[in-house]
Amino acid sequence: MTEHNFEQMRRAMVASQLRTTGVSDPRVIAAMGAVPRERFVPADRLLVAYADASVPLGHGRSLISPMALGRLLTEASLEGNEKALVIGGATGYSAAVLARLVGSVVALEEQPELAAAAREALAGTGVKVVEGPLTEGYPQGGPYDFILIDGAVEYAPQAIIDQVVDGGQIAAPVLDNGVPRLSVGRVVGGAFGAVAYSDADAPALPGFQKPRGFSF
Repeated sequence: MTEHNFEQMRRAMVASQLRTTGVSDPRVIAAMGAVPRERFVPADRLLVAYADASVPLGHGRSLISPMALGRLLTEASLEGNEKALVIGGATGYSAAVLARLVGSVVALEEQPELAAAAREALAGTGVKVVEGPLTEGYPQGGPYDFILIDGAVEYAPQAIIDQVVDGGQIAAPVLDNGVPRLSVGRVVGGAFGAVAYSDADAPALPGFQKPRGFSF
């Protein structure tokens, strides 16, 4: 597989997976058309790097589908100067795309092997890769204007909500009866409310199950 082949696959992803599914922000389209997704997948997954689906990375983790990422970033309507956190940074693809849209990005990952892969793949992008429990966020780098939870979750822990500035946003695929629904919402007065707008292929992140008796 040559670089030329990957460029063709990237253009096809933009044309068939993004433009046809409501990814209408030209900045998001340009960013996803520029970041080489093949650099962020295992060698044995290169042929499916641009598939219209999530891509397994090992360690029980996956990249969410291009459409899911594109829709989340489009709906967030980012202005360009935000301080952002990616929770579940994995090998760094979503952080690399986000780095082209905002002022600064921190990528949080709890699997050491994935964090190491992210540091290598993100070299030169300005993204800071940190390690720690995903459900705790990374308060040391906050507060953030935007947090992307890069995998499906049942809820956003209050510890993460507290790391967002008043009026800031959290975007995530939220599991509704097991179905990931792309959701974006704002934090106001320490509370978070999200609006779901589309189903998508987004494997679950570990540790984000609702506590018993919790209501989203």
